[in-house]
Amino acid sequence: MSGSGGGDADPIYLDHNATTPVDPKVLEAMLPYFTQVFGNPSSVEHLHGNRAQTAVAKARLQVANALGARDNEIIFTGSCTEANNIAILGAARARPERRHLITTSVEHPAVLEPFRQLSREGFDLTILDVDEFGRVSADTVAAALRENTGLVSVMGANNEVGSIQPIGEIGAVCAAHDVLFHTDLAQVMAHRRVDVAAENIHLASISAHKAYGPKGIGALYVRSRSPRARLAQTVFGGGQEKGLRSGTLNVPLIVGMGAALELVAKGGATEAARLRKLCAIFSDRVAAAIPGVEFNGHPTERIPGNVSLSIPGVEPLALMRKLNGIASFSASSACATDKVETSHVLLAMFGDAPRARQAFRVSPGRTTSEAQLTAFTDALIAEVADLLRFAA
Repeated sequence: MSGSGGGDADPIYLDHNATTPVDPKVLEAMLPYFTQVFGNPSSVEHLHGNRAQTAVAKARLQVANALGARDNEIIFTGSCTEANNIAILGAARARPERRHLITTSVEHPAVLEPFRQLSREGFDLTILDVDEFGRVSADTVAAALRENTGLVSVMGANNEVGSIQPIGEIGAVCAAHDVLFHTDLAQVMAHRRVDVAAENIHLASISAHKAYGPKGIGALYVRSRSPRARLAQTVFGGGQEKGLRSGTLNVPLIVGMGAALELVAKGGATEAARLRKLCAIFSDRVAAAIPGVEFNGHPTERIPGNVSLSIPGVEPLALMRKLNGIASFSASSACATDKVETSHVLLAMFGDAPRARQAFRVSPGRTTSEAQLTAFTDALIAEVADLLRFAA
C-alpha cells in the first residue's frame, strides 16, 4: 500500500464498484496526448489534427472490439450518464408514435431520470418490479410489452447488489417485437467482453472509470445494422460524433478508455476468477463469524467483485466510521445534507425493512490482494462484535 501524506498507510480500497484506479498501462498510453500529440482531431487539414484523429480512431476500434461492435457504431461521450441520456431521450423522441417505454425499479438514476423526463413530456412509462435478488426476467419484460412500446432499458449488472440481469434473453424478446433495447453496461465492462449482436442489444452505455480507465469519458454503442437504432439529436453544436454529441473530443481520455477496455479483453476473465475466489472467502468467513448476516443479490448470477450484505442490529454508517482508517467501502444509504436515505435499489428488493437500511457493499478489485481482504475481514468481524455488544 502507498503511504498517505501523514506517513500512515492508506485505507484498503474496497469500493471498486464506485470507481477504479487508473491502470498504470492506461496512464502510460494517455500521457503523450496531454503534451506531445495535442491536436484537435477535427482539424484534419494538418498533421497535428491527423495524429489526434488517428489516436481516436484506434480507441474507437478498441471500444468496439470490447462490445463486438463496428467502430462506426461507437459515439464518445463525457460519461456513461451522458450516454444514457443521449440513448434514452434520443431513441424515444426519434419514434414519438411509440409512446410506451419500459425500465426497472433498480436502474441507476442516470437511466431513471431521463425516463422520468420523457414521462413529463407525455410518454407512458412502465417501471418493472424486481424479485428478491434485484432481477427482472425476460418473461416479465415480454408481458409488459405493448403494440406501441418503443424502448426497453435494463442494466447489465447492478452496482449496489451485484446481480447480473439476463440481458441476452431480454434483448431477444425486444428484437422479436421490434422494440429497441438499451442497457447500461457500466458495471459489466471491467469483467467480460460483450457481444451486442448475439445479445440483441441496440444501444449500450459504457464507462471508462469503472474499468480502470479515466474519469470523464464514456461511450455509447448505437446499432447501425438492421434493425438500426435511430436517435433524435439531444446535444447541439459543431456536429462531432455524427451530430449526437457535439464538442471537441477529449483525446487523452478517449485513448485511455480504449486502452482500458483492451486490457480487460486480454485479462478480464482471469481477473474475474480471482475476484470470485476472494469474495467467496470473504463471504464464508463473515457468515461463519456473524450470526444472522444476510447476503443481497443473486447468489451466482452476479459480477465477480461485489459482496452486498446486511447485518441485523448494525447500522452501516456506524460500521464505516469505526473502520474508516482501515478500509473504504460503501453503505447503501446515501447521506444528504439533513437526512439519510435508503437506497432505492434495496427498497425495491426488500421494501422499507431493516435488511434494506442495514445493507452495505464491499467491492474488491484489480488492486486488492488476498492479504488485504483478510485484514479487512478480521477488522470487520471484530468491529461488528463490538457494535452488537453495545447494542445488546
